Amino acid sequence: MSNSKKTIQNSSRRNFLYQSSLASLGLVFMGKNTLAANSLFLSSPLSTIKGVQIGAITYSFRSMPGSAEQLIQYCKEAGITAIELMGDPAEAYAGSPVGVMPPMNFRPPAANEPAKPPMSREDFMKSMEERNAKARAWRETASMDKFVELRKLFNDAGITIYAFKPDAALGVKSTDGEIDYAMRAAKALGATSVNVEIPENADHSKRLGEFGLKHKVYVGYHAHLQATDTAWDVALSQSPYNAMNLDCGHYIAAGGANTTASLLALIEAKHDRITSMHIKDRQNKVHGSKNMPWGEGDTPLKEVLTLLKTKKYKIPTSIELEYDIPAGSDAVKETKKCFEYAKAILEG
Repeated sequence: MSNSKKTIQNSSRRNFLYQSSLASLGLVFMGKNTLAANSLFLSSPLSTIKGVQIGAITYSFRSMPGSAEQLIQYCKEAGITAIELMGDPAEAYAGSPVGVMPPMNFRPPAANEPAKPPMSREDFMKSMEERNAKARAWRETASMDKFVELRKLFNDAGITIYAFKPDAALGVKSTDGEIDYAMRAAKALGATSVNVEIPENADHSKRLGEFGLKHKVYVGYHAHLQATDTAWDVALSQSPYNAMNLDCGHYIAAGGANTTASLLALIEAKHDRITSMHIKDRQNKVHGSKNMPWGEGDTPLKEVLTLLKTKKYKIPTSIELEYDIPAGSDAVKETKKCFEYAKAILEG
């Protein structure tokens, strides 16, 4: 995910009682170095295509107003029934004092629309740090009741939450109280994992892994252009609850030894340690590493999705919309295009 992130899937799913029981049991760990993939795979009849779950990270809708109710509507319109939920809308619903981040401008202006410069990564990170400072005390004492209520709101709309990405509560500067909060909130939402950017500090991934073990919640580490075949090795060795949130687009864009063949080999080798995958189309390093509309970049989308289908790997995939939204379109329409693209591959 680029500037920090977050999307969806479910209908009546292997049924709501099954998901509820998994959460209440804490997803009993099955095996020293495996994720018990079948238990993690919260499939949905509507967004599971040929055995492959296609969801979305709600970060894809960052260019639009993002309340929980609005996200539900976006998912319905895009045909998405399972999501990786970003922390901001969940915290806003639960009563955080900082509310929801305003939409970020990631598309060209339409005709007669005044141009607005996109927020830089530096400005975004500064804004987030200021928000986090305000929210910190709230997180440490937040009740889980509203998160349970939010889960029901999504479930009643036919949408399940398989991952939760509360980056702000899982950083190196986060207190133990915040990390504990993030794990409890994930379980209340019905998620099997929390996702976070892979830390440079190995002590921190060890720390998060210990919290994951305590709460029986997996920590899916997300990499950008630092992604290599060994980028996750230290974290994975530290805890059976440390895992991978593999972004196929970032992996290819990193270049070097990262190729289609190595990506497929990595998925095969680590499939039992991958909690979820982000799917996007990026150019490789030689071509410029730019995010592209699906089918126009170098990410082997067909090969990856076909591998998941053929091997029956129960790894939820998240559409992450990062390319420029064309004038006259919006994030919902483009996410739907991505979903239909993936569906055509899997049904072909």
